[in-house]
Amino acid sequence: MFGRFGVAAQFVALALVWGSSFFFIKVGLTGLSPGQVAWARLVFGALALAVIVLARRRPLPRELVVWGHLAVVGVLMCVLPFLLFSWAEQHISSGLASIFNATTPLLTMLISAVALKAEKITRAGATGLVLGFAGVLVIVGVWHGISLGSNLTAQLACLGATTCYGLSFVYLRRFLARRGLDTPTLAFGQVGIGAVIMLALTPVLASSPVHASWPVVLSMLALGVLGTGVAYVWNTNIVTAWGASNAVTVTYLTPVVGVVLGVAILDEPLSWNQPVGAVLVIAGILAAHGRLTLRSRARAVAAAS
Repeated sequence: MFGRFGVAAQFVALALVWGSSFFFIKVGLTGLSPGQVAWARLVFGALALAVIVLARRRPLPRELVVWGHLAVVGVLMCVLPFLLFSWAEQHISSGLASIFNATTPLLTMLISAVALKAEKITRAGATGLVLGFAGVLVIVGVWHGISLGSNLTAQLACLGATTCYGLSFVYLRRFLARRGLDTPTLAFGQVGIGAVIMLALTPVLASSPVHASWPVVLSMLALGVLGTGVAYVWNTNIVTAWGASNAVTVTYLTPVVGVVLGVAILDEPLSWNQPVGAVLVIAGILAAHGRLTLRSRARAVAAAS
């Protein structure tokens, strides 16, 4: 359905959109509270996905149990992490938040090994986890000492958000993967329920004043419509065309985009340990997927020849 260059273009667009999500959150916080940023992201994302589902004429699930599972995923994949990242970026840079987001594949692998009997941590996986954990310690800068100030708490909130992502992916695989739902419908279900939850919380979230400047409004539209809506469709097309193991490589690019936008546009500071820690985290992901071994390189060369 999609040409070779069409899928590549979607891959680049996905890396740019997901990498810039943390930039858009930071801009949104100049006029909104963290809860309001999460509210806008989910509501606009749900509306975008609703249009996509209607355009494709996809039927919604009828079983109540499926909607129950979607509600759990909506909380774990949308409501909690969106709130945590938005709150965290009040205290840390958008670039640093994007770096922490790169830990998602490693935490997913760890949670899968604990929760799913079929998933076991291999030697490559263990190496990846060690590298990733070392990367987190470098990012935090443990040699400076540990004090529970707002900076460290915000970084822990980011790790809490990526842990929620990991839990949601494992829950999806265990309870929804075999339900036969197509990805746009699945995405609309979880984002839609998340939006309903945030709408129900509107009286609480609306207590803070709103300063809706054009940068804030456009950032929330981009964050919701693109980052939480259309991006799901792009990701599905990439997985279908290239396979999941190749599609996940977008994770390597998103922190680069996030850091560059934060430094170049928002003039955010960047200490040496943050990119070094990010490199270790990405190396951990590569190792966990068996892409750092000499044997895997030999297979890659043989396949290309």
